[in-house]
Amino acid sequence: MTVNTTSAVATALPALVDSHCHVVFSAFEPDLDAVAQRWRDAGVVSLLHACVEPSQIAPIRALADRFPELRYSVGVHPLDSQSWDAGTQSVLRQAALDDERVVAIGELGLDLFRDSNLQSQLLVLGPQLDLAVELDLPVIIHCRDAAAPMLQELRQRQAKGRCPRGVMHCWGGTPQEMEAFLELGLYISFSGTVTFAKAFDTHLCAQQVPADRYLVETDCPFLAPVPRRGKRNEPAFVASVANRVAELRGETLEQVAADSTANAVRLFGLPGPSALNSV
Repeated sequence: MTVNTTSAVATALPALVDSHCHVVFSAFEPDLDAVAQRWRDAGVVSLLHACVEPSQIAPIRALADRFPELRYSVGVHPLDSQSWDAGTQSVLRQAALDDERVVAIGELGLDLFRDSNLQSQLLVLGPQLDLAVELDLPVIIHCRDAAAPMLQELRQRQAKGRCPRGVMHCWGGTPQEMEAFLELGLYISFSGTVTFAKAFDTHLCAQQVPADRYLVETDCPFLAPVPRRGKRNEPAFVASVANRVAELRGETLEQVAADSTANAVRLFGLPGPSALNSV
């Protein structure tokens, strides 16, 4: 019933991928089935659920059992570095090997906006980047006020042939920083911030990013796009993100949906829209 409704609606709407969400959070406990129906009605054919620390792995896996369009990552967020210990890399490795629905390592990265413990964050970042290379999985990179040290880390790895592919999630940097990450082979993902009136750098980046190198996401329950700013975000609202990117690029929503979905399928090894619609 629900699956048939999804297929019927998705054929009439541009197929979208929410490439970064957090529906495991308690904000969704009261109405997750209704949230899922809304994302399906909005044409969202796949979601990539990001993980911020190891205790989330089992609950996210349960969500993947519940919603067949959901894939997920395993990793430790830079602001959750206290959850890292000597056995964490092994835990992440085993979780990735145990479930083919694990399609990325992360959300990992650096955050010097909310914390200043750069060295501690680097100690957590390095083993996760190593694991991504070992398992040949892309990374989901959180980078806030930390472009310079992140670029230094990735460039050093690139020089050694040890830089994984991946995506700069919830992009908020400058066009110059974007170009540097693109040169490393990374993708750029736009969230609800692209709809904010004063996000001028993000607007420029959305206009300038190559068509084959960007994704769209919600990062829900955070950063709801205009006109829902300040309220709980949810995967269905990725359509608003895609629509704003289309406006900025002077393209149709259908074109942006086609490009961003194809890019997400390629980067994360997702089933194509037709296969996702048939699950």
